[in-house]
Amino acid sequence: MDQNCDSLSEYVLIHYRWVFVCLFLLPLSFLYDLWLYFRNWVVFQLISAPKQHDNKVKFVQKQIRDWVANGKKTQMCTARPGWQTVCFRVPRYKNTMRNIKVNLVDILEVDTTRKIVRVEPLVTMGQLTATLNPLGWTIPVLPEIDDLTVGGLVMGTGIESSSHKYGLFQHICVSYELVLSDGSLVKCSKNENPELFYSIPWSYGTLGFLTAVEIRLIPAKRYVKLTYKPLKGGDNIAKEFTTASSNLNNEFVEGLAYSEDEAVLMTGVQTNDVEVNKLNEIGKWYKPWFFIHVRDMLKRNEDVVEYIPLRDYYHRHTRSIFWELQDIIPFGNNFLFRIFFGWMMPPKISLLKLTQTEAIKKLYENNHVLQDMLVPIETFKDSIKLFRDTFNVYPLWLCPFNLPNNPGMLRAKDSQETLYVDIGLYGVPREKSFKPKESMRKIEKYVTDVQGFQMLYADTYMTREEFRKMFDHTLYDKLRTKLECKEAFPEVYDKVSRAARS
Repeated sequence: MDQNCDSLSEYVLIHYRWVFVCLFLLPLSFLYDLWLYFRNWVVFQLISAPKQHDNKVKFVQKQIRDWVANGKKTQMCTARPGWQTVCFRVPRYKNTMRNIKVNLVDILEVDTTRKIVRVEPLVTMGQLTATLNPLGWTIPVLPEIDDLTVGGLVMGTGIESSSHKYGLFQHICVSYELVLSDGSLVKCSKNENPELFYSIPWSYGTLGFLTAVEIRLIPAKRYVKLTYKPLKGGDNIAKEFTTASSNLNNEFVEGLAYSEDEAVLMTGVQTNDVEVNKLNEIGKWYKPWFFIHVRDMLKRNEDVVEYIPLRDYYHRHTRSIFWELQDIIPFGNNFLFRIFFGWMMPPKISLLKLTQTEAIKKLYENNHVLQDMLVPIETFKDSIKLFRDTFNVYPLWLCPFNLPNNPGMLRAKDSQETLYVDIGLYGVPREKSFKPKESMRKIEKYVTDVQGFQMLYADTYMTREEFRKMFDHTLYDKLRTKLECKEAFPEVYDKVSRAARS
């Protein structure tokens, strides 16, 4: 009887989770966003954040010095709960390490003379666009999900449809401010402490605690003129995507593949001019989800031009969390739902994680894939085919980026910049032979063999040796020794491997 009740409860929680999400998580998410927007606006207008920043950093330093005084009994990590991160998994190490409180959530300065914005690491992309765009500025690489933080994009990975031109998020950062394992505060840039500057990206907080970042600014225009180009055939998709990605006149390049032989290529440029009959304010709550809107272009089978408000374009995948939300709220793109409830979308990813049951976690682990693989663009067609045969997950997100041969964990294998493509797989695999670990091991080996990389927010099944083969640890190991990090912080692998996350 108890077993039957458990099975029934599990069935209800899995198949009718949308009831809880719609009735509770959507209103909570909306109210939280409203409060956060008001709070951030007030803080920025009162210019109080810079005054508070020094005190917040001193508090971080004090906690670390207390850790030193108490004998360095355990390694350290931030006290930010695992459910607040965008990563699907919750880190186990939070329960065994010394948690350091790092409440650094504000934009500190917009310096239009130096063309720099200085921010604390928990500033989000939504916060940045809301502040910068009305001032006529933006940053060159602005990842599309509202809740992604600067710290996560620096210490982990940040990419956007402008990355073919500007590189990854780390490549638009001018300087970092860091508290080290002895409690000292250092600043680093290409000219000041350059080894540390190049070692911080992808280090996942294992060299110190990030407290501030300076990011390049570029002028912002009001709209993005976006051209949708439907493509058919694997060879044609690969050719057109590569050509568009190599053309730096395109400010934005992105592709969505809906099958191995059908995709839509999107290229865009910023503009202040608009053809009114082609204006599409895709950020409005009643508008169709963006990936559905793009899919409809396949039916038209012709190039289509639209003008999209800049901030709407930046956050085009937020309302549907790419296409992940269709598995949680199956009717979320229904016209009536959008009209009456779309203004509350999306639910916060953090709240979705916080309210996950073990049954839902198990379901996701065995029947879901959430991965980004970064491969040289010349492997585009072969990679798409392998991912199709291994997962059969669609749509696929296709985003090109330039990778320079800078020192650090992620670097081009050649002496010059190399053009890569990020292939994002998010959803339920339809390939019958799919097995979470075995399938991912196959893909990880392939990506390593073609000298590619795996984003580390998702499941990583590589061994330590395989991980070190994929990522260059030369400078990282040197800095870990020089800064006496081994007692203070785990290695990156020990924070991102499947064994480190539940």
